[in-house]
This record gives sequence, C-alpha cells and structure tokens, in this order.
Amino acid sequence: MLARFSFLAVVAVLASGCANTSPVIGGKNISYGDTKAVELVTNEFGSTDLQMIAESMTRSLAQSGILQGRPVVQVYDVKNKTSEYIDTREITTSIKTQLMKTGTARFASDNTDMQSQVEQLKLQNQSGLYKKSTVSKTGNMIAAKYRLEGSISSIVKRSADYKDVFYKFSLQLIDVESGLAEWMDEKEIRKTTER
Repeated sequence: MLARFSFLAVVAVLASGCANTSPVIGGKNISYGDTKAVELVTNEFGSTDLQMIAESMTRSLAQSGILQGRPVVQVYDVKNKTSEYIDTREITTSIKTQLMKTGTARFASDNTDMQSQVEQLKLQNQSGLYKKSTVSKTGNMIAAKYRLEGSISSIVKRSADYKDVFYKFSLQLIDVESGLAEWMDEKEIRKTTER
C-alpha cells in the first residue's frame, strides 16, 4: 500500500511538473492576439489594411496570367502620398512573399537592395579573401523582365462628429523593355470614426 501511494505521489509530481510551461515574464495587461483578426484600434493605417492590400494585390496579379513562366520582377518602393507614416516596404514584402509561395514569380534585388548586391560581388571578386572556385562571377545577375511599383494616398475628412479616412493603394507591373504597363490594380479602404 505504501509503495502504491509513493508511486501515485511521484506520478502526481511529474504530471504537475509537465503541465507547467515556461514562466511568463511581464505585465498583466499584455496578451497575444490573432494576427488575422480585424484591428480597429484607430482609423489610421493598420495591420488589417496591410493584409487586405497584400492579399488583394497578390490574388489579382497571380490571376492575371501575366506572370506565366515565373518571370523575374524587380520591386520598387511604394510611394507614400498620405500624411501618415506607413511602412510601404512591408506591403511589398508581403506581396513578394505571397507570390513566391505560389511559385508565380522570381524577384531580383529590389532598388534599395541593389547596392548591397553590387558591394557583395565587388567584395568577393576584388578583395582576394575568397577561394576563386567559390566566388560569384560578375555579369551573371538576371535582369528583371518587369518592375512592380505603386503608391498609397489618402483623403481625410473631419467634422465635429466624424473622421473619415479614405485610402487608395495602386500597383502596376511594367514591362522593362517596352515600358508598357501590363497589369494594374487598386484597393480602396474607408475607415470612419464617430467622435
């Protein structure tokens, strides 16, 4: 009987030890939320807006049929024409990520990362630090067939009782050789706050 009690006590201690996860450090008012939940903290540009724009543009571009054969695309920074700070690179990064996951397109170094690419090639080829058989050769980068560029703008209206913000996100895919726009789309978002 004592052996059985001891066994049960050991099992209970082990079970309670296994149930305890890593300790939580921090404040009482902090919790994790659903990243896909609609965020309506303010009527400024937020995470839900970013997700809606990225999903809408990715779906439209992938379904357009223009990206047959996984062409190389260079992404340019989206111009922020709003009065808010909006990290537009996060929008284009989300679009690129979703297109890569579908296998629809390949991406060249974008216009802001191109200098880093050139510096890395120079370092490998001119520094003498690298084994020759492992050095990436200059003149072998793949040129982009298309460039993706766009803008986001907003119109803000206020009254004593309401604040209305209208966002318009425009994106276009341009054939680098011909200069022709091969695809365009836009996403509109309206957010109204009652005071």
